Amino acid sequence: MNPQKQPVIQDLDEDLTEPQLNILLTTDEDDQRPVYLSGNFNHWHTQDTNFEMEKIGDGLYHYKFPADFVYPNELLYKFTKGDWSEVEIDQYGNRTENRSCKQHNGVRKEHVAKWRKNWLPFKPNFLPVVELISEAFEIPQLNKKRKIWALLPHDYKTSNESYPVLYLQDAQNLFNEQAKYGNWEIDKKLAVMSEYKIGKIIIIAIEHAEQDRIKEYNVGKTVLGVGQGKKYIRFITDTLKPFIDKTYRTKPEREFTGIGGSSMGGLVSIYSGLMYPEVYGKLMIFSPSLWVVPKMDFNQADFLEPGTTKIYLYAGGDESATMIKHVKQFKKNIQQHEVMADKTKIKLSINLQGKHNETYWSDEFPKAIEWLFFNTKED
Repeated sequence: MNPQKQPVIQDLDEDLTEPQLNILLTTDEDDQRPVYLSGNFNHWHTQDTNFEMEKIGDGLYHYKFPADFVYPNELLYKFTKGDWSEVEIDQYGNRTENRSCKQHNGVRKEHVAKWRKNWLPFKPNFLPVVELISEAFEIPQLNKKRKIWALLPHDYKTSNESYPVLYLQDAQNLFNEQAKYGNWEIDKKLAVMSEYKIGKIIIIAIEHAEQDRIKEYNVGKTVLGVGQGKKYIRFITDTLKPFIDKTYRTKPEREFTGIGGSSMGGLVSIYSGLMYPEVYGKLMIFSPSLWVVPKMDFNQADFLEPGTTKIYLYAGGDESATMIKHVKQFKKNIQQHEVMADKTKIKLSINLQGKHNETYWSDEFPKAIEWLFFNTKED
C-alpha cells in the first residue's frame, strides 16, 4: 500500500464507537461509482442498496451494520463497484480471496488497491478450451455448410461434470482477435468468470452466412423480405443440438439450454425461443433488430411447458432513435400476454451510453450469463 495515498482515518475512530460493526475502506483507485459490500449475508449480490457504503472522503468509505443485523458465524465479503466485472483485485491484478470477519462491533479497516474493469485482466490458465467442431457442418434444412466452434470450460478434459449450453450466433465476432469490428472477447470473460467459480458453461458458436446473414436470421416475411430464419432455427434445434448433446457432456434439458445473439442474431434467437420453448429456457438478446418486425406475433408460441423462460434483454441508448422504445415495448408486450406473462422472467438492461457494437455486447455478456444460468435468487 502506498502510504502517500492512504487517507488519514485515525481521527474518525472516536466517532465510530457504537456497538455495531463499522467498516472503513480506503482505496487507491477512486471514481464517482458507489461501493457496495457483497457477501454471504446478502447472497453475494453486488448492488444491494442496503449495503452501499457511504463516501466520506477521497478514496474513503464507511459502512455501519444496522443494530438488528443478524451476523453469520463468519462474515465473508468483498467490495465491488456494483458488479462482478468491477470487483476488487490486488495491486498486481490478481483475484482476491473473500475477506473474513467474526467481530460484531468496533471498527474494521480495509484497503482495496485496484478494481477490475470490464471483467479484465484474465488468467490464461482459465481460458476455455476452444474446439473447431467442423469447417463445414452440414445444414440440411438450407442445403449449406457452416463453420461451428465449441468453447468448453477450462477444466473440461480433466473433469466429469456436465454443463449447460448456450448457442450463440455470429461466431466470427465472438472471440476472433482479427474480427473487423472487434469481438465480444467471450473467451476472456469466461476465463475471469471461471476464476470466480461461476460461469462454467459450454458455448456453441455458429458462424453467420456472410452475404446471406440477414436472410438466414430473418424469420418469415418482414420489412426485409422473405427470410430463411425458420429453417435456420430448425437446423440448430433438430440437427445441431442433438449432435452437441451426443458429443459433449451437456445438460440437455431446457432449463440448461440457451440461445442468443445481437442485432439480427438477437432477433432470430427470440424466434427460436418462441418456436421451441420446450427446448430453450434461456434467451440472451442483445440490441435486437425489432424494427424488422414492428408487430411480433406471440400467439405462435406454445408456452404450455411447465418451466419458466428467462430472457436477458439488453439495449444501448446510443444505438438508434428507436432501440430503447422497441425493447421496452417488447418487454411490455410479453408481460401483458395472457400466457407468456406467467411463463417468462425478463431482465432489461439499458446502457444509455451504449452503441451498437461488440464492445458493449462484450461488457454485457458475463452479466447475462450469470443472471440467466447461475442466479437462483428471484430478481
